[in-house]
Amino acid sequence: MAATPRVTVLTLDQRRSRAGDDAVPGLLADLADLGDRLLRPFQRTAGDEAQAVTDDRDTAVEVVARALRSGRWNLGIGVGAVRTPLPAETRAGSGDAFVAAREAVTRAKSDLHRLAVVARPERPEAVELETVLGLWAAVVERRTERGWEVHDLLASGLSYGEAGERLGISQSAVSQRARAAGLVDERRARVLASVLWGRLLS
Repeated sequence: MAATPRVTVLTLDQRRSRAGDDAVPGLLADLADLGDRLLRPFQRTAGDEAQAVTDDRDTAVEVVARALRSGRWNLGIGVGAVRTPLPAETRAGSGDAFVAAREAVTRAKSDLHRLAVVARPERPEAVELETVLGLWAAVVERRTERGWEVHDLLASGLSYGEAGERLGISQSAVSQRARAAGLVDERRARVLASVLWGRLLS
């Protein structure tokens, strides 16, 4: 069998799974809308872990965004070739990207921000992407509920003034909350992550 172009394998492993409920069913439901953007959809692979395959950098970035917001997952990102044809079952896949994802999720468990990026063969962009994702995670980890409230309103397409009307606060207050929530920093990190991911997949 031949190797495909480079893809991303995303492995999400539940943190502190023995101390809480099984979060995998909820994760699969939350990510179900990404199904048509994935080569293989998220599927439970073993125990408290789920995995998917994509060749689309922006889809991968969106998965990271949702994982960071949840705060419940160790995120292992593997980039490389896979064996084709891909099997119907995500967990049955093989190849460099799957090996890299396994290494990444293992390393993520001891990472400050619980994420890691591994490319096979090694590429400098993997280190750069992991660095950007770590900075993005640091922004998200500090965000309060009020910050997320503003984030969601602005992400829905509302202006600062409209968000202020919805929240019953001034436009200036919305701006202050957005600044405290690091919305601009997150947007920049997301754009840069997409660029680096694209290079990794090329």
